[in-house]
Amino acid sequence: MLKSLQIKNFILIDHLEWRPEAGFNIITGETGAGKSIILGALGLLTGARADTKSLLNNQDKCVVEGVFNLEGYDLSSIFTENDIDYEGLSTIRREINPAGKSRAFINDTPVNLEVLKEITDALLDIHSQHDNLLLGKADFQLQLIDSFAKNQGLLAEYQQSFGLYRKCRKKLAELNETAQKSQKQFDYDSFLLKELQEAKFGVGEQEKLEEELGMLDNAEEIKIKLAASVEALSEGEIAAAILVANVVSNLNQLSKFANEFDTHKARAQAIVEEIKDITRELSRIQEKTESNPEKALEIRARLDLIYKLEKKHGLGSISELLTLATSLTKQVSDYQNIDTEIANFEQELEVISSKIEKQAQSLSERRTAVFDTIVRQFSSLLVDLGMPNASFYIQQTASEYSETGTDKIAMLFSANKGLAPVLLKNAASGGEFSRLMFALKYVMAEKSALPTLIFDEIDTGISGEIAVKMGEMMKKMALGHQIITITHLHTIAAKGNAHYFVYKEDGAARTNTKLRKLSETERIDEIAQMIGGKNPTALAFESAKELINSH
Repeated sequence: MLKSLQIKNFILIDHLEWRPEAGFNIITGETGAGKSIILGALGLLTGARADTKSLLNNQDKCVVEGVFNLEGYDLSSIFTENDIDYEGLSTIRREINPAGKSRAFINDTPVNLEVLKEITDALLDIHSQHDNLLLGKADFQLQLIDSFAKNQGLLAEYQQSFGLYRKCRKKLAELNETAQKSQKQFDYDSFLLKELQEAKFGVGEQEKLEEELGMLDNAEEIKIKLAASVEALSEGEIAAAILVANVVSNLNQLSKFANEFDTHKARAQAIVEEIKDITRELSRIQEKTESNPEKALEIRARLDLIYKLEKKHGLGSISELLTLATSLTKQVSDYQNIDTEIANFEQELEVISSKIEKQAQSLSERRTAVFDTIVRQFSSLLVDLGMPNASFYIQQTASEYSETGTDKIAMLFSANKGLAPVLLKNAASGGEFSRLMFALKYVMAEKSALPTLIFDEIDTGISGEIAVKMGEMMKKMALGHQIITITHLHTIAAKGNAHYFVYKEDGAARTNTKLRKLSETERIDEIAQMIGGKNPTALAFESAKELINSH
């Protein structure tokens, strides 16, 4: 249960600390005093959306921290599953910095909002008036039935299987669609692949062939220039080799005068050797360079094939053609294996379909098994809540496989005798919705070990004896749960074990929302004002005392 709540810098709250009691806690206050702000702060602990609009002072961070006593609720496993230290007194904290970034911590371990929600869903159930609208929705009704039937484990197993079933069906549909197009595509890709494979291209072949063709087409010019180069390097009186050799001879004679000439002589000698080597290489190239028209035609034909295939595929090199050939090889292989792959997925789908069929059937049977109990308990509660002529039914029809199984659930309701029940969302008024939702919460509280239940004006639209009965039911719920109720009805407020008052306090700079526990005298004053207005009569005070003392 919630042992303490601390709120800092949240909307109209500068700093608020609250220690609710274990039993039935009442919160009252004037309209607009900030009761819903406290509920909003608790909502942050359950993963509600947060932004900078939540900050009272946008220069400081907002902090909401709740301390929960978890002893006796067997919740350690959910902490272990999420790798969080379990403590009997666990602290849950949410922070929003001035930039709008939100962080959450459980026992000082940082957690994401998904984990935060999973943990706090096991600690808190917060009813807001929005929940009344949810009651009319089919998926919410199904969730309630699953909670009543304790289907959470089976539903999780089914949903895991359904996820595999959906993936398998999607893949099979893709394969079948591919198979319908495959033969034509297969023939075309096979032709392209064969064309590339028969060409037997080699890496770097195009550049080598283009160079070789250039040599063949310009053989005569190349030979002439090579001959001139060889002559300039090694033949004649002014050949480079002879000139540099003379330099070597001169430096050799000078070396007797200084050692540094030896270094220059060695470098000049290296040049002589390099010239000789270049001359030999150029002579070799000159000797093998010959005009060969047949070879040139052969190379042109090969290059024409390369250029043709590059243009055909919009590519610029043999390397890219080889990459294309690899891709086509895989595609052709995939097409060849598609029938086998389809058969495998069909077999897998058959196995998964059989599994989810059994799981969905089990879910349906477990849901159907609790219908009578739910209807009976609800009908009895609705009588207690002032609807003796109400009719309540649960309608179940089969549907296609979905995330929740094969059941389509509809709750039917009629508040008056002689009127056929219709869909809940079309039949119930605001006050009736409040009573229906409360009846659901009352029944579900008996089925769960949820520590804390919070009701935000669930008594809207009711009064008189119905309010008295609802208050008695809340008090009974408080025997096994911590109940926190925001109410505007004196008959419910009088039944609480502890009464807290929310009010606004005007400071020098801004208005702050405050909360304080009422003493017995203050409580009588508050309930008297709830009965008789701002200036209650003596009779209102007597009525307030009587209401409090009767509980």
